[in-house]
Amino acid sequence: MTTTYVALLRGINVGGHRKVPMAELRALLTGLGHGRVRTYLQSGNAVFTSDSDDEDPENALATALERAIEERFGFTVDCLVRNAAYLRAVADACPFPAGTLEGRQLHLTCFSGPVAPERFASLDPAGYLPEEFRLGDRALYLYAPDGLGRSKLAEALARPALSKGLTATSRNWNTVVKLVELSRD
Repeated sequence: MTTTYVALLRGINVGGHRKVPMAELRALLTGLGHGRVRTYLQSGNAVFTSDSDDEDPENALATALERAIEERFGFTVDCLVRNAAYLRAVADACPFPAGTLEGRQLHLTCFSGPVAPERFASLDPAGYLPEEFRLGDRALYLYAPDGLGRSKLAEALARPALSKGLTATSRNWNTVVKLVELSRD
Protein backbone atom coordinates (compact mmCIF):
# COMPACT_ATOMS: atom_id res chain seq x y z
CA MET A 1 0.00 0.00 0.00
CA THR A 2 1.32 3.42 -0.92
CA THR A 3 1.51 5.88 1.96
CA THR A 4 2.45 9.57 1.99
CA TYR A 5 5.23 10.56 4.36
CA VAL A 6 6.88 13.76 5.52
CA ALA A 7 10.63 13.85 6.16
CA LEU A 8 12.00 16.46 8.56
CA LEU A 9 15.76 16.91 8.36
CA ARG A 10 17.46 18.43 11.38
CA GLY A 11 19.96 21.26 11.17
CA ILE A 12 20.75 21.53 7.46
CA ASN A 13 21.44 24.64 5.37
CA VAL A 14 21.93 26.81 8.47
CA GLY A 15 24.63 29.46 8.19
CA GLY A 16 26.15 27.84 5.12
CA HIS A 17 26.89 24.61 6.97
CA ARG A 18 25.74 21.07 6.20
CA LYS A 19 24.37 22.11 2.82
CA VAL A 20 21.81 19.82 1.25
CA PRO A 21 20.32 21.43 -1.87
CA MET A 22 16.65 20.60 -2.18
CA ALA A 23 17.00 19.45 -5.80
CA GLU A 24 19.58 16.92 -4.64
CA LEU A 25 17.37 15.85 -1.72
CA ARG A 26 14.52 15.24 -4.19
CA ALA A 27 16.84 13.21 -6.42
CA LEU A 28 18.09 11.25 -3.41
CA LEU A 29 14.55 10.38 -2.29
CA THR A 30 13.59 9.43 -5.84
CA GLY A 31 16.70 7.26 -6.05
CA LEU A 32 15.59 5.46 -2.89
CA GLY A 33 12.47 4.41 -4.81
CA HIS A 34 10.01 6.97 -3.44
CA GLY A 35 7.37 8.66 -5.54
CA ARG A 36 5.73 12.10 -5.75
CA VAL A 37 8.75 13.71 -4.09
CA ARG A 38 8.38 17.38 -3.19
CA THR A 39 10.38 19.67 -0.92
CA TYR A 40 9.43 22.81 0.95
CA LEU A 41 11.84 25.60 1.83
CA GLN A 42 15.56 25.04 2.22
CA SER A 43 15.38 23.78 5.80
CA GLY A 44 14.90 20.13 4.99
CA ASN A 45 11.23 19.37 4.55
CA ALA A 46 10.20 16.72 2.06
CA VAL A 47 6.95 14.96 1.19
CA PHE A 48 6.97 11.66 -0.68
CA THR A 49 5.12 8.41 -1.17
CA SER A 50 6.45 4.96 -0.37
CA ASP A 51 5.34 1.35 -0.53
CA SER A 52 7.45 0.46 2.52
CA ASP A 53 6.38 -2.85 4.01
CA ASP A 54 8.67 -2.61 7.03
CA GLU A 55 7.19 -3.32 10.44
CA ASP A 56 8.18 0.23 11.49
CA PRO A 57 8.17 2.16 8.20
CA GLU A 58 8.81 5.62 9.69
CA ASN A 59 12.05 4.56 11.37
CA ALA A 60 13.13 2.38 8.44
CA LEU A 61 12.59 5.25 5.98
CA ALA A 62 14.40 7.72 8.27
CA THR A 63 17.37 5.38 8.67
CA ALA A 64 17.62 4.80 4.91
CA LEU A 65 17.47 8.55 4.27
CA GLU A 66 20.13 9.28 6.90
CA ARG A 67 22.46 6.69 5.33
CA ALA A 68 21.87 8.03 1.82
CA ILE A 69 22.57 11.62 2.93
CA GLU A 70 25.78 10.57 4.66
CA GLU A 71 26.92 8.63 1.58
CA ARG A 72 26.07 11.50 -0.78
CA PHE A 73 27.16 14.53 1.27
CA GLY A 74 29.70 13.10 3.71
CA PHE A 75 28.05 14.19 6.94
CA THR A 76 25.31 12.87 9.17
CA VAL A 77 21.88 14.43 9.37
CA ASP A 78 19.22 13.31 11.81
CA CYS A 79 15.93 12.69 10.02
CA LEU A 80 12.44 12.12 11.29
CA VAL A 81 9.87 10.59 8.98
CA ARG A 82 6.18 10.70 9.84
CA ASN A 83 3.21 9.55 7.84
CA ALA A 84 0.83 12.21 6.60
CA ALA A 85 -2.00 11.02 8.84
CA TYR A 86 0.18 11.54 11.91
CA LEU A 87 1.12 15.07 10.83
CA ARG A 88 -2.53 15.96 10.21
CA ALA A 89 -3.53 14.53 13.59
CA VAL A 90 -0.79 16.49 15.39
CA ALA A 91 -1.82 19.69 13.62
CA ASP A 92 -5.49 19.09 14.44
CA ALA A 93 -4.61 18.42 18.09
CA CYS A 94 -2.83 21.75 18.57
CA PRO A 95 -3.84 23.03 22.03
CA PHE A 96 -3.33 26.66 21.01
CA PRO A 97 -5.63 28.71 18.73
CA ALA A 98 -3.47 28.21 15.64
CA GLY A 99 -5.96 29.89 13.32
CA THR A 100 -5.74 33.18 15.22
CA LEU A 101 -1.96 33.28 15.70
CA GLU A 102 0.83 34.33 13.37
CA GLY A 103 2.89 31.40 12.15
CA ARG A 104 5.99 32.77 13.85
CA GLN A 105 4.23 32.61 17.23
CA LEU A 106 3.55 28.89 17.18
CA HIS A 107 6.07 26.08 16.74
CA LEU A 108 5.97 22.33 16.66
CA THR A 109 8.87 20.16 17.81
CA CYS A 110 8.72 16.56 16.67
CA PHE A 111 10.55 13.91 18.66
CA SER A 112 11.81 10.50 17.61
CA GLY A 113 9.88 8.87 20.43
CA PRO A 114 7.34 9.48 23.18
CA VAL A 115 8.07 12.31 25.60
CA ALA A 116 6.95 12.01 29.21
CA PRO A 117 5.93 15.19 31.06
CA GLU A 118 8.48 14.34 33.77
CA ARG A 119 11.22 15.22 31.30
CA PHE A 120 10.19 18.88 31.60
CA ALA A 121 9.48 18.94 35.34
CA SER A 122 12.50 21.18 35.99
CA LEU A 123 10.84 24.02 34.06
CA ASP A 124 8.55 26.36 35.97
CA PRO A 125 5.89 27.31 33.39
CA ALA A 126 4.85 30.42 35.35
CA GLY A 127 8.34 31.83 34.97
CA TYR A 128 7.98 32.00 31.18
CA LEU A 129 4.48 33.43 30.77
CA PRO A 130 3.00 34.49 28.42
CA GLU A 131 5.02 31.83 26.60
CA GLU A 132 3.67 28.30 27.02
CA PHE A 133 4.25 24.75 25.84
CA ARG A 134 2.15 21.61 25.72
CA LEU A 135 3.07 18.04 24.93
CA GLY A 136 1.41 15.90 22.29
CA ASP A 137 2.02 12.60 20.55
CA ARG A 138 5.82 12.60 20.09
CA ALA A 139 5.48 16.37 19.82
CA LEU A 140 5.77 19.61 21.72
CA TYR A 141 3.76 22.72 20.86
CA LEU A 142 5.36 26.05 21.75
CA TYR A 143 3.51 29.35 21.89
CA ALA A 144 6.01 32.21 21.75
CA PRO A 145 4.09 35.46 21.16
CA ASP A 146 7.25 37.50 20.39
CA GLY A 147 8.68 34.83 18.08
CA LEU A 148 11.27 32.13 18.55
CA GLY A 149 14.27 34.47 18.42
CA ARG A 150 13.16 36.27 21.59
CA SER A 151 11.76 33.27 23.39
CA LYS A 152 13.27 32.43 26.77
CA LEU A 153 11.12 29.31 26.94
CA ALA A 154 12.44 28.07 23.59
CA GLU A 155 15.96 28.56 24.91
CA ALA A 156 15.14 26.54 28.02
CA LEU A 157 13.43 23.80 26.01
CA ALA A 158 16.48 23.50 23.76
CA ARG A 159 18.73 22.37 26.61
CA PRO A 160 20.27 19.03 25.60
CA ALA A 161 19.28 17.35 28.87
CA LEU A 162 15.59 17.76 28.02
CA SER A 163 15.84 15.86 24.75
CA LYS A 164 18.57 13.42 25.77
CA GLY A 165 18.23 10.15 23.88
CA LEU A 166 15.79 11.61 21.36
CA THR A 167 16.08 13.30 18.02
CA ALA A 168 14.12 16.54 17.96
CA THR A 169 13.47 19.05 15.20
CA SER A 170 11.21 22.10 15.16
CA ARG A 171 9.14 23.89 12.55
CA ASN A 172 7.08 27.07 12.73
CA TRP A 173 3.35 26.70 12.27
CA ASN A 174 3.37 28.10 8.72
CA THR A 175 5.65 25.22 7.73
CA VAL A 176 3.51 22.67 9.56
CA VAL A 177 0.40 23.90 7.73
CA LYS A 178 2.17 23.83 4.36
CA LEU A 179 3.48 20.29 4.96
CA VAL A 180 -0.02 19.13 5.86
CA GLU A 181 -1.30 20.68 2.60
CA LEU A 182 1.49 19.12 0.52
CA SER A 183 0.87 15.73 2.07
CA ARG A 184 -2.79 15.88 0.97
CA ASP A 185 -2.00 16.54 -2.71
